Amino acid sequence: MAVFRAHRDAMELIRAGHNLRPSHRGCVATIGNFDGVHRGHAAVIESLREAAGKRAQPATVVTFEPHPREFFAPAEAPARLTRLRDKLAALEALGVERVLCLPFGWRLAGMAPQAFVDELLLGRLGVSFLMVGDDFRFGKERAGDFRFLAEAGEREGFEVARMPTVMEGGERISSTRVRQALADRDLDEAARLLGRTFSIRGRVAHGDRVGRELGWPTVNINFDRTRPPLSGVYAVRVDGPGLEGHAGVASLGIRPTVGGERTLLEVHLFDYQGDLYGAPLTVRFVDWIRDEANLASLEALRDQIGRDAEQARALLAPATG
Repeated sequence: MAVFRAHRDAMELIRAGHNLRPSHRGCVATIGNFDGVHRGHAAVIESLREAAGKRAQPATVVTFEPHPREFFAPAEAPARLTRLRDKLAALEALGVERVLCLPFGWRLAGMAPQAFVDELLLGRLGVSFLMVGDDFRFGKERAGDFRFLAEAGEREGFEVARMPTVMEGGERISSTRVRQALADRDLDEAARLLGRTFSIRGRVAHGDRVGRELGWPTVNINFDRTRPPLSGVYAVRVDGPGLEGHAGVASLGIRPTVGGERTLLEVHLFDYQGDLYGAPLTVRFVDWIRDEANLASLEALRDQIGRDAEQARALLAPATG
C-alpha cells in the first residue's frame, strides 16, 4: 500500500497559468483531476518523483478547478471525494513540489490541443517529461489525447509516459471505485483504495444550535458548491486544535427532520467542552451507523441521536481480550 508521507519542503501552489514565472520553466509533470488522491494516484506521483530525481527538476501536478464535468454539466457531475484544499494537502504529503491549478472554463475548454502544448507545456512549464493516462483527453472538442502528446513529444524533445496502473481485487483503482465503495457504505473498501481512512476537512462554522437545544451540541462544517460522496450517520474520529483522534458521532446530509435544504456535516464530540468556531478540523469516517431519516419530531430526533451516540461509542471502543 502506498504510504502518505510528509515532505521536507512546502509545496508551491500556482493559481492559474498567468502566475507562472520564468523560474517555473523546466519540470516533470502530470495532468489530471486527482480526485481522492487514492493509491493509484500515489503510484503516479511516485513515478513522477523518480523521473524528477533523474532530471533534477521539480515534480509538478497540473490540475483543474472546477472539475471539467462540474463546469459542463454540474447536475450530472460525480460527487467530489476531495475538495481542493484536501487534494492539495494529500498531494503535498506525497512529495509533490508544485501544483499548477488551472481555472477550467470556456477559454481552456476551447484551446486547440497544439496551443495547449505550445503555450502551456512548452512555453510556460518547459516540460521535459510528461505522464498522462491512456484515456486523457484535452483541448477543443477533446481532440487531444495520449497519441497526440506522444507525437508532440517526439517532435519537441520531451518524453511522454503512461501512468502506472494499480490493481485491487482484480480491478484498476479509480476515483469511480472509491465513490462506489462510499455509496455502498463500505468504508473499509474505500480505505483500502485510498490508502487512508476517508475524511472531510473544513473550518467549524456557526449553526442553528438545534443540536445544543436537544442536548447534543455539534461542530458544523458547511459545503459550498461541492457535493460529498456519502451521507448518513457515522462513528468518526476528529483531528484539530487540541484534538487527536477524538471520538464522536457525525451526521452528514440535509437534515430533513428540521427542514434543512443544504448539505451540512454535524459532529458531536464525546466528552468535550470547548469553543472550536473557526478552527480547521479533519473528520475521519470510521464506521457507518444508519442512513439519514426524516423523523416525526424533535423529541424523536433527540432520542435517535442518543442511540446513534451509544452505537458510535461501541464501534470506536478499543478492542480488548
